[in-house]
Amino acid sequence: MSLSQPPTGWRKSSRSANTNSCVEVGNAADGHAAVRDTKDRSQGYFTATPTQWQAFLDAIKSDRFTS
Repeated sequence: MSLSQPPTGWRKSSRSANTNSCVEVGNAADGHAAVRDTKDRSQGYFTATPTQWQAFLDAIKSDRFTS
């Protein structure tokens, strides 16, 4: 996806306030989500469509990533 404007509204989860292992989520064009590494913002970001982002959030909420 090529963005005409950079993502805005970057935010970090309040649950990761005291850790160094977190990402930030921003608002990209057309409702897409942008994700970047908090520790290394200069490396850029990736984007996800609203459908992809919702599927990812649903997987987290259902503990699909815990072992």
